[in-house]
Amino acid sequence: MKDIFALLKQGSKASLTASIVNFFIAGLKGVAFLFTANVAMFAEMMHSLGDAINQFFVFIGSSLSKKAPTERFPFGFGRLVNLVCVFAVVVVGILAYETVKEGIHHIVEPLPGGTDTTFLLINIGVLAAAAILEGYVLYRAGKELLGQAGQPSDGLKPVTLSYKHMNRAKPATKLVFLEDTVATAGALLAIIAILIGRFTGFAPSEGIASVIIGIMMFYIVYKVFMENAAGVLGESDPHMEQRVSDIVLRHDEITDIQKLFVLKEGDDLHVEIVAETAPDMTVEHANKVRDDIEAMILEQSHVTDVNTEFEVDDGRRTWPRSQEQMDRKSKKRRKPKEE
Repeated sequence: MKDIFALLKQGSKASLTASIVNFFIAGLKGVAFLFTANVAMFAEMMHSLGDAINQFFVFIGSSLSKKAPTERFPFGFGRLVNLVCVFAVVVVGILAYETVKEGIHHIVEPLPGGTDTTFLLINIGVLAAAAILEGYVLYRAGKELLGQAGQPSDGLKPVTLSYKHMNRAKPATKLVFLEDTVATAGALLAIIAILIGRFTGFAPSEGIASVIIGIMMFYIVYKVFMENAAGVLGESDPHMEQRVSDIVLRHDEITDIQKLFVLKEGDDLHVEIVAETAPDMTVEHANKVRDDIEAMILEQSHVTDVNTEFEVDDGRRTWPRSQEQMDRKSKKRRKPKEE
């Protein structure tokens, strides 16, 4: 039991916070829907409930993914968080379908707009509270996302700059940020739909809002499913591969790279390198070079494991170099002659 609690403490705090907040919001919207029978409120309730379930599953998956490697699973359980996300979005997909279906029904057969001011205030009040709470979770998730991407997170950057660096975040943080973006926008959209229906008499407005919210939910399903399915299969990280290659080729003793890949293991990155060195390098010196390179790579964000092997330089260039890398190597070759 102690081991389970220890794992839960390592789970995604953003997912747990978002799950608790969304369960609370779903309850508020459910009560409001029972009193007002407002279809836009129903769509928002389904959306919040889907987010809460999804984010709770992600929290559990992110916790269990921290389990230490075993003899049977030497790379650990990092991909478990991706697997859990794949199953979780199935629930959200079902809720999105029901939301769109209900919205279409109310577009075809719209309910007459109500005139009860009390119901209007209940709907607007609940949705406004939901937008504020979702916006807070969105801000916190954006702040965490920028921290994982190594970017500044002051001021409004968590809700502006985060979209640019979303691919550098951990799966759980990215999911929370993406879902709460849609949740905040959905709450504001539902408020607009209710006001349009109330003051213009355009009854289908709430049904249209429901369909739009459902479509946004389907986008989340597609985005989360595709990214986490790739994670389950074992996805490389081209951005980190380029950064690691820069670190390796920057070392004076490395002449080329035969093989290099960075494999995503849930929140963590596993690095495999086969580099080429001069044939006269001693074993003792090779071990020192390996330690130097691996120490620098392990300083990179999310990298937890590095495996480096050396081969004798075969005289052929295997790893494609950038112009900056070629210039740097050229300067290092010329420097001894100039001295």
